Amino acid sequence: HLINLIAKTLCRSAGAMSQPLAKEIPQDEGEGGSGRSSWGLLVTAGVGGTLVALYAVATPFVTPALRKVCLPFVPATAAQIQNVLKMLENRSGSLVDIGSGDGRIVIAAAKKGFQAVGYELNPWLVWYSRYRAWRDGVHQNTKFYISDLWKVSFSHYTNVVVFGVPQMMPQLEKKLEEELECNARIIACRFPFPCWIPDHTTGEGIDTVWAYDLKHSRGCETKSLQVTPETES
Repeated sequence: HLINLIAKTLCRSAGAMSQPLAKEIPQDEGEGGSGRSSWGLLVTAGVGGTLVALYAVATPFVTPALRKVCLPFVPATAAQIQNVLKMLENRSGSLVDIGSGDGRIVIAAAKKGFQAVGYELNPWLVWYSRYRAWRDGVHQNTKFYISDLWKVSFSHYTNVVVFGVPQMMPQLEKKLEEELECNARIIACRFPFPCWIPDHTTGEGIDTVWAYDLKHSRGCETKSLQVTPETES
């Protein structure tokens, strides 16, 4: 839709420019007419080249970031970022953003002191994320990898953030439950996990964020050892 909108806008602009030119330039024959025809071809080529360039630049940013499900790049809103940070209060350890997009969640977490990592399949977004982290002065606390989330193990992360779609949540829920330790917290944005019951919820509408403490979802609370007293014989 974005590409089509850009194309229509440029085409309308080109059409609006060509109408006055057509009125002002007489249709002479001979060398003058040939020169004007060449000028028209140059204008047409310029507009076409602009469209191609815009398509080449914009397409990598709007194509699906994860091929296993249709997960296009949709930037996190300011409210979503604040809600995620709220769910990270009093938390520590490593953090991973699954499908990190342009890196804004990773960068925001790094500014709060986390060693934050983003996994994203779209290389253009990964390179842009690295640039943003460098620009914001947190590149030493961030890492971005070009990788398919289904081929990565998240076992060594204690904080997981995911912006998913309903089609992927059941399988991702199973994957994270198998890989993560009991002290992990998973923060879901836009869509909750289907089976887990959230421990905390904040925000409204598309800005809603759900936090799941795996020790509760999995039922693996630490149990104290029970010592059976000795009985006298």
